[in-house]
Amino acid sequence: MKKPSAGQDPVWQGFHGPNLGYVIELYEQFQKNPDSVDPEMKAYFERWGSPSLANSIVAEDKNNETAVQPSFKQLESTLAAVRLADNIRAYGHLAAQIYPLNDHEPVRDLIEPSHYGLSDQDLQAIPAAVVCPDAPGHIHNGLEAINYLKEVYTGSIAFEFHHVANMKEKNWLRKKAETGSLLPAFSNEKRNSLWKRLAEVEEFEKFLHRTFVGQKRFSIEGLDSMVPLLDEIISEGVHDGAKTINIGMAHRGRLNVLAHVLCKPYEAIFAEFQHAPNKELVPSEGSIGINYGWTGDVKYHLGLDRQITEESTVKARITLANNPSHLEYAGSVVEGFTRAAQDTRSEKGYPKYEPTSALAILIHGDAAFPGQGIVAETLNLSGLSGYKTGGTIHIIANNTIGFTTESIDSRSTRYASDLAKGYEIPILHVNADDPEACLSAAKLAAEYRAEFNKDFLIDLIGYRRFGHNEMDEPMTTNPLMYTIINEHPTVKELYAKKLADEGVLSDETRREYETQILNRLQEANEQVPEKKEQAFNEMNPPETVEKGIPKINTAVPATELKRINQELLEWPEEFNVFNKLGRILKRRTEALDDNGKVDWALAETLAFASIISDGTPVRMTGQDSERGTFAHRHLVLHDSISGNVYSPLHQLSSAQASFAVHNSPLSEAAVVGFEYGYNVFAPETLVIWEAQYGDFANAAQVLFDQFIAAGRAKWGQKSGLVMLLPHGYEGQGPEHSSGRVERFLTLAAENNWTVANLTTAAQYFHILRRQAAILKREEVRPLVIMTPKSLLRNPLVASSSIELSEGEFKSLIQQPGLGMNTEKVERIILCTGKVSIDLAEKLKTASNAAWLHIIRLEEIYPFPFEQLKKIFDRYPRVKEICWVQEEPKNMGAWNFVEPRINEIAPDPAEVSYIGRRRRSSPAEGDPNIHKKEQARIIEEALTRNEQGGL
Repeated sequence: MKKPSAGQDPVWQGFHGPNLGYVIELYEQFQKNPDSVDPEMKAYFERWGSPSLANSIVAEDKNNETAVQPSFKQLESTLAAVRLADNIRAYGHLAAQIYPLNDHEPVRDLIEPSHYGLSDQDLQAIPAAVVCPDAPGHIHNGLEAINYLKEVYTGSIAFEFHHVANMKEKNWLRKKAETGSLLPAFSNEKRNSLWKRLAEVEEFEKFLHRTFVGQKRFSIEGLDSMVPLLDEIISEGVHDGAKTINIGMAHRGRLNVLAHVLCKPYEAIFAEFQHAPNKELVPSEGSIGINYGWTGDVKYHLGLDRQITEESTVKARITLANNPSHLEYAGSVVEGFTRAAQDTRSEKGYPKYEPTSALAILIHGDAAFPGQGIVAETLNLSGLSGYKTGGTIHIIANNTIGFTTESIDSRSTRYASDLAKGYEIPILHVNADDPEACLSAAKLAAEYRAEFNKDFLIDLIGYRRFGHNEMDEPMTTNPLMYTIINEHPTVKELYAKKLADEGVLSDETRREYETQILNRLQEANEQVPEKKEQAFNEMNPPETVEKGIPKINTAVPATELKRINQELLEWPEEFNVFNKLGRILKRRTEALDDNGKVDWALAETLAFASIISDGTPVRMTGQDSERGTFAHRHLVLHDSISGNVYSPLHQLSSAQASFAVHNSPLSEAAVVGFEYGYNVFAPETLVIWEAQYGDFANAAQVLFDQFIAAGRAKWGQKSGLVMLLPHGYEGQGPEHSSGRVERFLTLAAENNWTVANLTTAAQYFHILRRQAAILKREEVRPLVIMTPKSLLRNPLVASSSIELSEGEFKSLIQQPGLGMNTEKVERIILCTGKVSIDLAEKLKTASNAAWLHIIRLEEIYPFPFEQLKKIFDRYPRVKEICWVQEEPKNMGAWNFVEPRINEIAPDPAEVSYIGRRRRSSPAEGDPNIHKKEQARIIEEALTRNEQGGL
């Protein structure tokens, strides 16, 4: 650093005391890392050198008061100008022109020189580089620099990135904003093309409005620029290497995005409005893929696939995800789509993750983004190793109102986007009436994502021209807003006038193109067939679904199991497994011997190993899933000295596919949505989500109700997702007992999923292998398993190796040793899950039980009608069939199984219930009361009414 030359006026002159100390401290920080201080301070230090050096120069001339005073005044002005510039960057958005309706009062105090005691002359005396180091060459002094910064930060694009802590990112964003490259001069060809796109968007909506009067369409009008904004993001994304673009959005503007971004034929959309057959209007082959279930869904929920081609070569695939009315939940599903597209799962170990290969775009509502907790849950996934997708571009479709609720009543923050600040996501607020600014925002978002692989948010601020839907009259609830909207020209009109004034677009060209669009719309509408009633059989599931899962051989040869088991118990010599855990794992060495037993955890590990050996990838996530909530799994081992990790499944010699296991964040809804999306997009992968406790699934109920249970019926969207829900009454209170099996059974219909409650390790082994085998078949469906807790280590649940090597999954299991004398059985007990083992343990001390038989229902849905009926028919003297459960009567499986048992129960047998009475809470909170109640249930089930017991 050079010492200032004679006659030079160091900016630090006159600095003393605490102020000088502070500046010296900043200088020391600058010396260690120049980018760690604000850009202005960096520029000062680079120009003036050490503040202590400058101060020594002043000290030499301390008797010359006239020399000191001007320097001190200059220093004050300079520092004030720096604060002003920095506050323009931080608070310029408060005065920006980002509201098309001009219905927000700008806040300008913090960006005016007078607020800092600065005059124009003060600013003119300061070099421009001190205030704005990256200003264009025509900016010469501080006044011009401040005016330039105000122009940049208070225009149609408003920036918020001061909350971004990473200085590299912050400096990159600042340079993009201040170098003048963000708002380029678009060519006339580009501007004409942009206007034509806006014309297509508007004319499509106007045609729907005229042609299908009063029908819901959730029009885009007021946010028309969203379509060219998406065009630009997709174009940039493909340019950056994305082969897959996944979009998630709710209702607003969806039909327009389907028509113009996804290229869904106008004819198909119009057919949906006319309730006419539309499947014949969609090409069976080509670039468009529309999936239909058998019940279908409303038109503004449907998704679409499109292929982008260039010279007959597929460049990328765009997917708009199906969406239910729970607006934001599709976001987590789309993130799962995207990670699935980024992972290569064909080799052993963790999948190879390539973030540039796919891009997620999520379009949010301005009321929904701050209002629905799933948004925060999904944002939290963005930086986690098992869930990150290389940066999602978020767009808030901000019409400043939610249904009839204005912003003042729908959020506690200034902006709809403020939630994103907590995740250090850069934010641009953009005026939707400035389409060129929208394209610039899109380009910046794509560039930032490509540079940093992180999320970016565009708050696209417009308005909603009509009510929440087209049957709603907004003047009744929002008269002031809609008085302004009714007089406000559309963005197409505004942009046409701007181009006309600049001689870019003639009236003749404008009218000609509008006529062309209208003709295309009218021709498409004329091609729609006449309305006809849908045949009833079209509303039923396909035959492959109704038939159920076919018989599949899931056994694995004993020699193969032993080889796998041996390999999984070998780890590197230098790897130090915790002593206690090492001893536990080594016990598995003998588990597959003739006298050995395979417990639940080993059966699961062997299932995973055999599945990846068959070439099927496995992905498992959940809270503490690497170790297992109940310390039983240990799929990832930790070196007790170094902390390094090692997964035996990654070293398996026979593995032909990846195995991924991730501890999830403390989130259910977003993680379940993510895993569902991952499985839908990667249908060849066995994807498993595990709840920490079964009832934690409560927090993901929307995903079960609207996606997993019904997605195939509504949208033709197949899934083989596995959900593991620990379930069983062990006296741990209401929240750690019930996996709420009754809720999954309530949703069970049309073979939409399998609901199982298993009692042996072999059953778990075979059902996992069966699920892996059907993933790529038409019979695929999700699998819900009520998994055990206390039973994980119970000897009665453990299985012999022959049950794995020669057995198969059984929908029901008959209690060994009972029911042998068919003429003596008078009571048949039906039960499922843990209570089955409680009964079995009690029976070990019982005798003379010839009058009793016990059947465990392992697969509750689909209900095994035929198998049960055959068993019932073997017992001619049966008087009662008792359903025994540990859950309260209004919970558990009773309400589901009771009518089905009655349907096949032989006369005159009575169907009865043994268990807890109806309750509002799932379980007792006191363990002693639990034990007494549990003992009562078991005793009542095993007591013969006529003879007083066993």
